[in-house]
Amino acid sequence: MSFRTTASHPALILDDIRGAQKMLSGVARVTALEGSRHLTELVGSPVHLKCENLQRTGSFKLRGAYVRISGLTPVERAAGVVAASAGNHAQGVALASSLLGVRSTVFMPVGAPLPKVAATREYGAEVRLHGQVVDETLAAAQRYAEETGAVFIHPFDHPDIIAGQGTVGLEILEQCPEVRTIVLGIGGGGFAAGVAVAVKALRPDVRIVGVQAEGAACYPPSLAAGHPVSLDSPATMADGIKVGRPGDVPFALIEELVDEVRTVTEDELSSALLLCLERAKLVVEPAGASPVAALLSDPKAFRGPVVAVLSGGNVDPLLMQRILRHGMSAAGRYLSLRLRLTDRPGALAALLAALTVADANVLDISHVRTDPRLGLTEAEVDLHLETKGPQHCAEVEAALRAAGFRVMG
Repeated sequence: MSFRTTASHPALILDDIRGAQKMLSGVARVTALEGSRHLTELVGSPVHLKCENLQRTGSFKLRGAYVRISGLTPVERAAGVVAASAGNHAQGVALASSLLGVRSTVFMPVGAPLPKVAATREYGAEVRLHGQVVDETLAAAQRYAEETGAVFIHPFDHPDIIAGQGTVGLEILEQCPEVRTIVLGIGGGGFAAGVAVAVKALRPDVRIVGVQAEGAACYPPSLAAGHPVSLDSPATMADGIKVGRPGDVPFALIEELVDEVRTVTEDELSSALLLCLERAKLVVEPAGASPVAALLSDPKAFRGPVVAVLSGGNVDPLLMQRILRHGMSAAGRYLSLRLRLTDRPGALAALLAALTVADANVLDISHVRTDPRLGLTEAEVDLHLETKGPQHCAEVEAALRAAGFRVMG
């Protein structure tokens, strides 16, 4: 594809994204737009979920990768492509390359989740594990490109990538023409930039809200400075948007077209992922749940109808297990307490009986008698309980105090 340029950066226009949409016909799925009754009640107007977690390879990344690789010359295709990614971009490049008959090599961190490594190989890429963090993996991939002549496929900082991702914006307008606000996660910015270009060209009244994880929010300081700013050590469970510096090309577009960038906490991400699983029956990775986290954190700030884009669903089962525990804790579904009892026969049985009456499920219990802090006739008990929410947590604690137990915290 060819793009119009300005003095500072390639300027994508609506025709570029429509061209990408034609190119992706029969390749990328037109993913479903599902209503969310729970979020609709919170926000006070219709909320829809754009399910890119159900896209081929489990995320929107296939769109940009396919458009980028399609635009290579025959000589470039013959040299093959190389990418670096911990997961979603890796799988998008691998499948796009296989569909187009191009050899692909994908560098992934040594600690990348095994299901993502296996999926990338199954889509046809040669996988090389290198580095402990993505920056080291990225450097290895760029060295490989220099040494072999393979074309480096950047995950977000290229006009073709942005045009491909922007096709999601066209689909949203087709599926929900009455939309007033679109909420989507931002990492390096390619996805948000593409959607913003498409949507603002057709509906400049639609508000575009980007969401970043609080521990990896490179856009707020960059927008304040007027140029991309690097973070020293981004940290978040949402690896799909864990990027330390905005891309130069998407930054210019986001600065111009995205109305607001919000941040969400790890607790809010966990709660959002849990809500998607329980209420919408959708498996979503933390980055994909970030728009839902923003809606949960400040529901009245969004004018509806709202479309929240679930950008990916590739989550490692072990991480999912930890996130769900964290999300249930953040949602008040777990309660941890420490109590002191009189060390006599039947005291623990009485405690368990009180918990039965309070309808709290005991997940774990430990009983300590030998701590020097304890009196001669005292024992200490650590409890981990499954509860029904914050109100039930308060009721359980009150019931234990009413039954004569000394709750330490």
